[in-house]
Amino acid sequence: MMVHTMHRESPDKGLDSGKYVRYTPEQVEALERVYTECPKPSSLRRHQLIRESSILSNIEPKQIKVWFQNRRCREKQRKEAARLQTVNRKLNAMNKLLMEENDRLQKQVSHLVYDNGHMKHQLHTVTSSTFASGTTTDNSCESVVVSGQQHQQQNSNHPQHLQRDANNPAGLLSIAEEALAEFLSKATGTAVDWVQMIGMKPGPDSIGIVSISRNCSGIAARACGLVSLEPMKVAEILKDRQSWLRDCRCVDTLSVIPAGNGGTIELIYTQMYAPYFGMQASGTTTDNSCESVVVSGQQHQQQNSNHPQHLQRDANNPAGLLSIAEEALAEFLSKATGTAVDWVQMIGMKPGPDSIGIVSISRNCSGIAARACGLVSLEPMKVAEILKDRQSWLRDCRCVDTLSVIPAGNGGTIELIYTQMYAPTTLAAARDFWTLRYSTCLEDGSYVVCERSLTSTTGGPNGPPSSSFVRAEMRPSGFLIRPCDGGGSIVHIVDHVDLDAWSVPEVMRPLYESSKILAQKMTVAALRHVRQIAQETSGEVQYGGGRQPAVLRTFSQKLCRGFNDAVNGFVDDGWSPLGSNDGAEDISVMINLSPGKFGGPSHYGSSFLPSFGSGVLCAKASMLLENVPPAVLVRFLREHRSEWADYGVDGYAAASLRASPFAVPCARAGGFPSNQVILPLAQTVEHEEFLEVVRLEGHAYSPEEMGLARDMYLLQLCSGVDENVVGGCAQLVFAPIDESFADDAPLLPSGFRVIPLEHKSTPNGASGNRTLDLASALEGSTRQGSEAGPNGCNFRSVVTIAFQFTFDNHTRDSVASMARQYVRSIVGSIQRVALAIAPRPGSSISSISAPTSPEALTLVRWISRSYRVHTGANLFGSDSQTSGDTLLRQLWSHTDAILCCSLKTNASPVFTFANQTGLDMLETTLVALQDIMLDKTLDESGRKALCSEFPKIMQQGYAHLPAGVCASSMGRLVSYEQATVWKVLEDDESNHCLAFMFVNWSFV
Repeated sequence: MMVHTMHRESPDKGLDSGKYVRYTPEQVEALERVYTECPKPSSLRRHQLIRESSILSNIEPKQIKVWFQNRRCREKQRKEAARLQTVNRKLNAMNKLLMEENDRLQKQVSHLVYDNGHMKHQLHTVTSSTFASGTTTDNSCESVVVSGQQHQQQNSNHPQHLQRDANNPAGLLSIAEEALAEFLSKATGTAVDWVQMIGMKPGPDSIGIVSISRNCSGIAARACGLVSLEPMKVAEILKDRQSWLRDCRCVDTLSVIPAGNGGTIELIYTQMYAPYFGMQASGTTTDNSCESVVVSGQQHQQQNSNHPQHLQRDANNPAGLLSIAEEALAEFLSKATGTAVDWVQMIGMKPGPDSIGIVSISRNCSGIAARACGLVSLEPMKVAEILKDRQSWLRDCRCVDTLSVIPAGNGGTIELIYTQMYAPTTLAAARDFWTLRYSTCLEDGSYVVCERSLTSTTGGPNGPPSSSFVRAEMRPSGFLIRPCDGGGSIVHIVDHVDLDAWSVPEVMRPLYESSKILAQKMTVAALRHVRQIAQETSGEVQYGGGRQPAVLRTFSQKLCRGFNDAVNGFVDDGWSPLGSNDGAEDISVMINLSPGKFGGPSHYGSSFLPSFGSGVLCAKASMLLENVPPAVLVRFLREHRSEWADYGVDGYAAASLRASPFAVPCARAGGFPSNQVILPLAQTVEHEEFLEVVRLEGHAYSPEEMGLARDMYLLQLCSGVDENVVGGCAQLVFAPIDESFADDAPLLPSGFRVIPLEHKSTPNGASGNRTLDLASALEGSTRQGSEAGPNGCNFRSVVTIAFQFTFDNHTRDSVASMARQYVRSIVGSIQRVALAIAPRPGSSISSISAPTSPEALTLVRWISRSYRVHTGANLFGSDSQTSGDTLLRQLWSHTDAILCCSLKTNASPVFTFANQTGLDMLETTLVALQDIMLDKTLDESGRKALCSEFPKIMQQGYAHLPAGVCASSMGRLVSYEQATVWKVLEDDESNHCLAFMFVNWSFV
């Protein structure tokens, strides 16, 4: 019988170490029942437990208290031990992953060292033989110049090709020497663009270095390796072609002519077998002295031009498709775990027990490629099931259709898949893929899914045609899932595509040529999705609002799909363009009257349109920005909605959820005086994406608009706001919802997407324009491409804007006009925001003009006079002018940050005015300034210093605060050497506000 013991406490001396309490199993069971209900019972509950349970009547209350303390301690230790075991298991798996990565890198280094040594040896050999034969080689172009001009002069009177007569041995020798020079330039030089053949790696036990030609006339291959035979023995073996070339039928030596240096010239006729039935065999004539082959019979190519290149890979031949699948599998594995691609670790993606894993991108690769490997706590088959469902994690995936499924060996399957992808912006066409996907189990228990495009080169059936898409190519890609000791899986993901960048405008090509963007949008997104589901399954992720994680993910998918649908406007979805009445084409407007758009299984519900609605209208535009990081811009748009949005337009969009319509408003360029409250709903594990509800407090502009004076709600998805992410796309998408929206609530998304295009260094002194002319850029102008920002760097990004509205047949034109005007005002607002948040030091952009309203002039006069009255000094120096306009210009351009803050006892102080330097410090604008509160800007020490000095400020009129740190509206820390605070008095000596002057500030 198990007995629990513990110390008995003495009534007057506390704990008595000499005596113990022995708990019977019944007593332990009773205490465990109470612990399950309440791990930390109160004193009253412990006394009640002793009175109600007879088996505990002999236990003192203090002993019961100690038992619960020890029980909580044991529970804490158990949880900590379980956590440490989990971390240890992750570290062991990550260590195994890093060791494999280290082995791969060591192999890559050894291959490069071997190649380097071999090339040095060959170069030395060729150089020595060249000087011995009296020739001079220009290695820069691999041309050979023979230093024997007397020979040419002696034969200058002969016809040009007399020496190449069959009856002239000297002519044959000339041909042989030309062939020899050209062969050497191929064997040891760069006369042919050689590409190392996949899977053929050098090493002490390997066959050697094998390369194939690229962009070469005809086809060519090259191999070099080590053998333990003498050179003459090797030459003897290789000359006997029939002994090693299985397709060689016969070799007839028709003539042998002695040449200098003990050499020979042979005229050879060679016959080759056809590789398969129905193909005509070829005859070749070979000059064996230089191993050059001249194929006689171009008619053979013409006669067989109608035959398929890969007859064995016909769609009706499963064995042919299996051959393609096995080739794709081998090439994918060489990318996932080998050195087939020159991988470079992506900046900021470091391995660790809680990190996403190891992320790499390709360098000097055909197309663009990315690779990721990490740990997940799911079984391999579950991971494969998640990753195969591409639409659930790839936000740019429009549809995936499996057209055919063919069983393969080892329980594997071959699938023919047609995939359509959304275009990320309005400036380029969407892409589609026609691929073969092969799923199988390997001998070591790993599960692998590889995929590659079916083209005329690979063979296989033709894919479905589509006029709205550009056919892209997927090189062998996929994911390898290996079971991990102790549970879970190690996942390797490779994406390798060619997006046909030449089909898009030149200014947009970096978007289709960036491996970093591919890594963030596809490779890392897949691994993050698997890790997210793994943590949701284990219960590590807690969500508010009582909604299941799958429902919240569905909301995110519906927002993204709806926004992508609006940006692309596919004809088969029912979209059609609507012409502009004002003749301007800067804003594209499309309408959708298709009933299937609202009643189908898409992101719109059957009850989306109210009784008055008959369609959806979308106004969209794209613009290029320079020197504005996407994360900063989207974060600003999210936190300062009043800077660009119009409350009346938001009210009209929200009216689609109600039964009675509102009148179509006129877009107000000045924004609206509304407050927003952001209510978090969900976020991903790594906080790269936020799902939230935004409450907009209602205001009425006039008595006629009292119907608009009500709170509105938006479901909002924000992603990509981390500035440290390389190649990340930032996005802000939102849709109006009811206050209590259902899980299947219909959504009509609108929003912004900002994609980085390039980051390059340029010479100093170039222009720093931050807003580019999109039309001139699309026409191929290169002027903007050479412009640099103030620090010599060029940050370029494309902003895509799309807003959707419902309409009925009677209001279509007025809604279209309103939408165009609204999107134009948003474009202007983004340009102003870009000027405000982009770095200013050294910029050639002129400052934002100072406000000229009478209220601003009066406020500046009060600020200057109050500072002089309280401190006895002049704010602008001894040469200060007294006129209102001059004072305003001096304050606006003051080198220190001057800000005014409201002075209210019943509300948190907010900023009401700032000069140009103050706006730069807070990274905001005059309109958005009114949303920033003082206590959110100052840190804790700054707030304490202000509170301690506040009585002095109210009595004396001013005070100096010590050096400290505050925060801008973007969350960046700002340090300052000193802050002066003074009370601003009106003309009647009443208190108006507080003024702050931050001296010598800088971003930390």
